[in-house]
Amino acid sequence: MRRRLTAPTLSWALYDWANSAYATIVIAGFFPVLFKQYWAADLAVEDSTFWLGVANSIASVVVAIIAPLLGAIADRAACRKKFLLRFAVLGIVMTTALYFVAAGSWMIAIVIYMLASIGFAGGNIFYDALLTSVSSDHDRDRVSALGYALGYLGGGLLLALVVIAINFPSWFGLIDAGVVIKASFIIVALWWGVFSLPLWWSLDEPGTAPSMSTTQMVSAGWIQLSATFRQVRERRTVWVFLCAYWLYIDGVDTVVRMAVDYGLSLGFESNDLIAALLLTQLVGVPATLLWGRVARVTGAKNGILLGLAIYVLITLLASRITQVWEFFAIAAMIGVAQGGVQALSRSYYAGLIPADASAEFFGFYNLLGKFAAVIGPLLMGWVGVISGDPRLGMLSLLVLFVSGGWLLQWNKVS
Repeated sequence: MRRRLTAPTLSWALYDWANSAYATIVIAGFFPVLFKQYWAADLAVEDSTFWLGVANSIASVVVAIIAPLLGAIADRAACRKKFLLRFAVLGIVMTTALYFVAAGSWMIAIVIYMLASIGFAGGNIFYDALLTSVSSDHDRDRVSALGYALGYLGGGLLLALVVIAINFPSWFGLIDAGVVIKASFIIVALWWGVFSLPLWWSLDEPGTAPSMSTTQMVSAGWIQLSATFRQVRERRTVWVFLCAYWLYIDGVDTVVRMAVDYGLSLGFESNDLIAALLLTQLVGVPATLLWGRVARVTGAKNGILLGLAIYVLITLLASRITQVWEFFAIAAMIGVAQGGVQALSRSYYAGLIPADASAEFFGFYNLLGKFAAVIGPLLMGWVGVISGDPRLGMLSLLVLFVSGGWLLQWNKVS
């Protein structure tokens, strides 16, 4: 019998609606545009691209390094929600600060952007870890899918509003599109903060926080981290899944991050590509909810494998496109598959790990997630350079989807 969603569960899922605005509008959307055209306008194009890449890499590495330790501390001290709050506040404050960075101050913009990204990604460690607190084994797939669906809806809705404001700034009493893009950082921060409030009010973290000093918590965290790593190695199903996840999620993230660049290399207009990005967000809302239902019939593992099969088809089709309508069709297919693979991977993993150590186990999960989109972009670039054909570069991503799916199917847990 399907359980009705409780207020804590809904408030947990709503946090994805809140912080996905940062991922959609700041990371994927307008920070790169404003960085090149406003803060780093005096730098050569290749130099601004380099520094943007450095900022993303440093933020990802910082989170990857601290994730397992902080997860262990959070489990021992029963403070997942507290850590989530602190990282969210960091992200919200730094996103707001971007609005006040003056033209030409590209180094300041980079530092603030890195801190905001650390806040965003660091908070997700503890957000994911709270999944075991707001769901049961029976409805975990559905709850995880609900979170991702609300994230797609929230990020897509706000992106649509910003795009409308860019094209018709006078409707909102603004001077031009540049003002709208810069103001979008304030809008994202407000959106993130306001829609995070239900989580702080409604979700009570289970467990009792022991009375420990900071030094004691860190020491206990290190001890717990070592024990967790041994448990990960000893739990074959967890170890196999993490290896498979690292491969296929690298392919998923590469498609997300490289899709617009790939479209530009094929000669498509940037406006069309932004519209395709919005289509992906909108399709992802109902599709991700549907994946929760699919998993109830097939099991989470088979649902992931089905999503990866769709990605194989996406990769094959993308390597042959010649018309912009084909790019839109592929964007819709990505919207169908992406949320399902992400949501079911999270819920499948949550079912493999001990609930009382969820934060530290999700620390390892997020560590692999932060190192994702490393192999894929390099593989695409290397194959594209040596072949002189970006289509072959796209086709090379098949290695990640096929190898990840092959490894996952060996796991006995469905």
